[in-house]
Amino acid sequence: MKVSVALAYYNGGMYIREQLDTILCQLEQQDEVVISVDGAQDGSLSLLSDLAKDDARIHIIMGPGKGVVRNFENALRYCGGDFIFLSDQDDIWEKNKVETVKEEFQNPEIMAVIHDAGIVNERGEQTGEESLFSMRKSRPGVLKNFIKNSYVGCCMAFRRELLAVICPIPEAMYMHDYWIGMAAERMGKVSFLPQKLIGYRRHSSNVTQMSHGSVKFMIKKRVDILRCLVLLRRRVKEWKNERE
Repeated sequence: MKVSVALAYYNGGMYIREQLDTILCQLEQQDEVVISVDGAQDGSLSLLSDLAKDDARIHIIMGPGKGVVRNFENALRYCGGDFIFLSDQDDIWEKNKVETVKEEFQNPEIMAVIHDAGIVNERGEQTGEESLFSMRKSRPGVLKNFIKNSYVGCCMAFRRELLAVICPIPEAMYMHDYWIGMAAERMGKVSFLPQKLIGYRRHSSNVTQMSHGSVKFMIKKRVDILRCLVLLRRRVKEWKNERE
């Protein structure tokens, strides 16, 4: 079974080599890393090109330049794997991440897997902070995840079948990972693994922040999410009808 890693890239030259080193050592020859590049103004495009020349499993594509959600969607459209892992550009994968996640997919009812993560600093050192699961009280459930999202993309992998439902991602959907998680819950089961299978790097350049936006923004965000969930329900129903 082929594994694809979808990586959304934007000026990530500082950590990308270390990130890829921890990924590629776990992949087999038929697997791939699809890197969608939204920007490399930090001068890292030549680095990416060199990395791709050194390892044929790395595929560099140009991103749409419309933000992280569209950049991930662009990467997903080029993925040919049976299992698709999402990846940031600066985290550290534990050596048993791919193997552990693939074992969960031996259960055919599991549509997506999400695992815990330890928090590390810019140097990759454990900070002693709570894990992501602890901070987010992570678990499945529509209501729980509507209130606080458990689906952090860099900790997720899912079956290829989800692509038929999740793409295109609605314009009003702020979080591609939440969207994928909700699709997986509607199409089957999601496995939440307690193992900390990545070091989740926190630094000043992170796209995802731990803090919330304004009250007005949060209200609008949830109204938009409700509208997207209605669309998701319709897509899943059509998907199931096609399979019958």
